Order: sequence, then C-alpha cells, then structure tokens
Amino acid sequence: MDWPHDPDGEQGSEGRRKYGHAVVAKKVDEDEDFPLSRDAFVAEYGDDPIRIDSERVVSLREVFEGVDEEEFADFVEFHQALGRAMRENDLWFYEGADAFVRDRA
Repeated sequence: MDWPHDPDGEQGSEGRRKYGHAVVAKKVDEDEDFPLSRDAFVAEYGDDPIRIDSERVVSLREVFEGVDEEEFADFVEFHQALGRAMRENDLWFYEGADAFVRDRA
C-alpha cells in the first residue's frame, strides 16, 4: 500500500520502536480530544499506517473495523475498546510474560 507517510518514520512507528496500540494512542490528545467520535477519528487518520509487529503494517481503518463503540468519553474507554478489538482480530502483538522469563528451576 502507498502510505501517506513512512510507517517507520516519526509520524508512524518511530523507526519500529512503537507498535500497534502505542502508534494509535499517540494520535490522541488526552486533554483535548474527548469525548471522541470513532467515525471522525477514522475519517481523519484512517489511511495512516499502524505497525502491528516487525513484519506487518495495516491501516488505522483496518484496526478500527473491530471497534463497536461509536464514542469514547475518555482516554481509558478509548484504550479499552481499542485493545479489545485488536485482541479479537489478531492485531495484538504480545508474546506474554512467559516469553521473557527463564525457567529458574
């Protein structure tokens, strides 16, 4: 896809330092943007690239296809709905604590 900006640039995933939820969250101003309309947010940022993991980039529009809520009262509500939709639609990249803890037996 021809992205409106580099998925790994400062407007995207900051050189692959940020993935998924973090990339979406930095598009929101917690003090200024709420209540936030899902449709208005997607209309403004829908074509922006969201790096899911080291190999996959999808549009913000694709991430929000699984978000049922039409409006978010605050940042916490926004984060919860987004995280739920990402996990349900295989867009959540997290290996779990077990991947980072060695067996101490």
